[in-house]
Amino acid sequence: MTDAKTILITGASSGIGAATARLLADQGHTLVLGARRTDRLEAIRDAGGDVHVDRLDVTDRADVTRFVDAAVRNHGRVDVLINNAGVMPLSRLDALLVDEWDRMIDVNVRGLLHGIAAALPHFQRQGSGHFVTVASIGAHEVSPTAAVYCGTKYAAWAITEGLRQEVDPSIRVTTISPGVVESELAESISDPVARGEMRVYRANSIPGDAIARAVSYAIGEPDGVDVNEVVVRPTRQR
Repeated sequence: MTDAKTILITGASSGIGAATARLLADQGHTLVLGARRTDRLEAIRDAGGDVHVDRLDVTDRADVTRFVDAAVRNHGRVDVLINNAGVMPLSRLDALLVDEWDRMIDVNVRGLLHGIAAALPHFQRQGSGHFVTVASIGAHEVSPTAAVYCGTKYAAWAITEGLRQEVDPSIRVTTISPGVVESELAESISDPVARGEMRVYRANSIPGDAIARAVSYAIGEPDGVDVNEVVVRPTRQR
């Protein structure tokens, strides 16, 4: 394809990240995939396309900087950073699972900030670039057991919107807010009450491919078009 881009994706080993990687690889983009489970990334790479893998911990600022800098060094530039890494160990606040709260803050908020800090200087130097944040419908509404998770996604939405307003118009910024999607996120829920409620909540879900298509749409628009936010959820999710 003539408009192929160099695209970095964090949290690309499963769910939305993996689905997005497969779609964008099929479209002919150059991909650099980051996650802790590199065996999953290698399976995506082996399926075909110009795909490169790199072990990445988004909670480590230096590691994220290394990840982005290496991609620029190896490919000459980075056109898109998809900040997708996220965790969702839901629980009621009175369960007091403070370590899990900290983990959500570290991955969902600090991980996003680390990506922005690593890529923004390159985008400014290039005079172009595109940040895509995978947030959640939880950035717009709160439900029991999801207070901390929604708090991190509200933060992700606010940080990304602030970034959009602050950066030069040559840099595009998009928030993708998925509803209930088929993924492994719910497997991280240790609280039995939250696990039970999530089984009911996830009775109606959509595949990660639906979100991947939204990402593809946003990054495929011409440079003068900034897709600010896309909300994608099952028709039965109200």
